[in-house]
Amino acid sequence: MIVTTTDVIQGVTIQTYLGIVTAEVVYGSNALRDFFAGIRDVIGGRTGSYEQVFQKGQQEAIAELKQRAQRLGADAVVGIEIDTGTINIDQKGALLLITAIGTAVKLASSR
Repeated sequence: MIVTTTDVIQGVTIQTYLGIVTAEVVYGSNALRDFFAGIRDVIGGRTGSYEQVFQKGQQEAIAELKQRAQRLGADAVVGIEIDTGTINIDQKGALLLITAIGTAVKLASSR
C-alpha cells in the first residue's frame, strides 16, 4: 500500500476517494524515563528515550492507518498528517497521544 503526505501519486490516477481514515496511538508516561528526561532538561541535550517513543508511535499510527484503509478497499492513503499531543490525567501524569489522518483512495492502475 502506498502512503504519502502528498495529495497525488506521480504517474497514477486516483479513481475513487473512499473517505478519511484516522489512527490514534496512546502511551502512558514512564516515571524512570520522565526522571531522566528531567535531568536532560536541566543539563541540556536531547531526550533520546522520548524520541524513540515518538518514532515508534508514528510508525504504529501509520501501520494502523494502512489497516483501516485496507478495510475500506484502498490501494493508498494520501495527504497523511501526523500530530502529537498529551492528555493530562492529573497533576502527576500525562499520556502521549499520536494521531495520523489521511484520505483512503482506490487507484486506477493499482501497483
